Amino acid sequence: MNQDKTKQNYEEYHYTKREVAKYLFQSTALCGAVDYLFYQNWWCMIAAVPAAVLFLKWKKRQHIRERKRTLNYQFKDALNSLSVAVQAGYSVENAVTACMKDMERLYPPEADIVREFHYIESRKKVSVPVEELFLGLGERSGIEDIENFAAVFSTAKRSGGDMDKIIQTSARMLGDKIDVRKEIETTLSAKKAEQMIMSLMPAGIILYLQLTSPGFLEVLYGNPFGVCAMTVCLGIYGLSYWLGKRIVDIEV
Repeated sequence: MNQDKTKQNYEEYHYTKREVAKYLFQSTALCGAVDYLFYQNWWCMIAAVPAAVLFLKWKKRQHIRERKRTLNYQFKDALNSLSVAVQAGYSVENAVTACMKDMERLYPPEADIVREFHYIESRKKVSVPVEELFLGLGERSGIEDIENFAAVFSTAKRSGGDMDKIIQTSARMLGDKIDVRKEIETTLSAKKAEQMIMSLMPAGIILYLQLTSPGFLEVLYGNPFGVCAMTVCLGIYGLSYWLGKRIVDIEV
């Protein structure tokens, strides 16, 4: 089994060659659609170059955010496993080892939580304190739930607190928070679909007019007034899409 014993940086994401090709194609297709609907001037495709850079950065932020969310969900399972092991009479250090084995059964080897517990286990073997390793995970991940647990865990470990109760309470609170988040995501899934349909409607109307009545929009293409008018429309369209995404994107 491949055990990743190196630190993971959750603020970075490295594209594969296939992903780069995929997103470059998507950004070029998007620029082509915008040019066809709003400008119909191939010189505007020069904007595809900076648009591709911005698109890659946007997708990278999405990947980083999704990776953190997945790690947060996985950490809930890790806390539950850790709590069970401590209740069974394991020391915290041995409970971490038992938790690592549980995570290997629950998730594939490339899962972040499995890699993190491999790293924790490898550092624990060279006498690095467990609380220090959890603090490092919280700092690297930038996930509030993990940071809070690590801070409480570290304080209790050094002051001789009730580790069993602390881990159980943390696992319950994190589980409740994630359950609420999933309920909100389920409730908003229909609204997100509606928002996407509403976002596509203006482009669909322009496309419909171009296909059925090409002369109706001819005045808006190939002249300075039309370029300015369509640029304003495109700006309003982009702002509306951004606001719609912000409204249905609720963080818990």
